[in-house]
Amino acid sequence: MIAPAAYPIPRNEADRLRALRSYKILDTKPEERFDELTQLAAIICGVPISLITLIDADRQWFKSKVGLDLQETPRAQAFCTHAIMQPEMFEVRDATEDDRFSKNPLVTGNPHIRFYAGAPLATPDGHLLGTMCVIDRQPRTLTPEQKTALEILGRQVVANMELRSNLRELKDALAARDAAAGPSGDAAAGLDSIIDTLETALAELRDVRQGKVSAR
Repeated sequence: MIAPAAYPIPRNEADRLRALRSYKILDTKPEERFDELTQLAAIICGVPISLITLIDADRQWFKSKVGLDLQETPRAQAFCTHAIMQPEMFEVRDATEDDRFSKNPLVTGNPHIRFYAGAPLATPDGHLLGTMCVIDRQPRTLTPEQKTALEILGRQVVANMELRSNLRELKDALAARDAAAGPSGDAAAGLDSIIDTLETALAELRDVRQGKVSAR
């Protein structure tokens, strides 16, 4: 096992974790909108494994996965722990030749990682929550076009997280409105805010479908 102190921690770790948990996405069920992006990353990059990872306090959790049975790994074993230390693409051509990873259980044992490339998932506020990553069991590199595609897919992951969060807020607001409705059925004040939230969510959905990057 890798000692817990062996992996880097961002300076803004407390704020980063707060931002991650605000999305309320950890330990949720698989969703088609994310699974399609993971599948596309594997196809574009020609790899057997593709993941959407989120780095929690002491674990790496997979929101979506292709070619891997695990649901999470210890943070100390996560290549993505290193990827979130920089806003640019993080790439490891051959993990067996990299001192940071050569003794990693995910390298010496299943799934026998050799190649890794991860595009950090950056929130509109700049917090790096995890990665859109691809993995191979043999050394390699990505082409410039594949790197660009992986970065675009990473931005689409965040766009979908933003959309998911807005829709959740809308659902909560509607539930609060219904709970506050009087006997006559009149809703409490705040309908304008609910409508604004709905309009924002719909606009982001259009951006996602058109391949644009959405931001609040």
